[in-house]
Amino acid sequence: RHFAGVRPVLTPKMFELGLLAILAHDTGYLKRTEDTEGTGAKYTLVHVRRSGEFAKQFLSEKGYNVSDTHSVQNMIRCTGVNADLNAIPFTSDLERVVGFGLGTADLLGQMAASDYVEKLPVLYLEFAEAARFSDMSSKSIVFDSAEELMRNTPIFWQTYVWPKVQTDFGGLYRFLNDPYPDGPNCYLDSVAANLSRLRKRTARSSCRTRRSR
Repeated sequence: RHFAGVRPVLTPKMFELGLLAILAHDTGYLKRTEDTEGTGAKYTLVHVRRSGEFAKQFLSEKGYNVSDTHSVQNMIRCTGVNADLNAIPFTSDLERVVGFGLGTADLLGQMAASDYVEKLPVLYLEFAEAARFSDMSSKSIVFDSAEELMRNTPIFWQTYVWPKVQTDFGGLYRFLNDPYPDGPNCYLDSVAANLSRLRKRTARSSCRTRRSR
């Protein structure tokens, strides 16, 4: 985006705050020393809030002012699955852009990873632990089995992730096209490959289930 000359122009200061948000955005999964029960996955439903709290404490201790700390917290809020982006009190258009960039990267980075398909059963276990730990409604993240989670992942992409990165986050993924603006996008290509593998895998599983009956 910077090399494309798009405005508002990214400043060194906002770039620094963006890096801090990247580093802190999943710290909400960390357990405190005295917390010996379960794993950090139990904080799935509240990890964005906890990440913001950690960032506030850590950055305050490092001498960052209140305004900078709030900027980092606003960026972190963009990674919440159910975040109301219109309710985040961004202090500038540039802060919003960097936050949307973090949200875009968080989604695409996960789903484009080469081991994404293999990690989905582990993700199911994390969701199940979060449901057991939480006293809130967790219907949105709990599935009856890892297989159900895997079957629903292409739908998750079509109905949530793609509209999110395409519209809500302003299509910032386009700046990953290489060369920009009309070159291929290796992240989208990797996501498509993962979803194709996933569909084939769940189709084979369904065939085996039908034969066993």
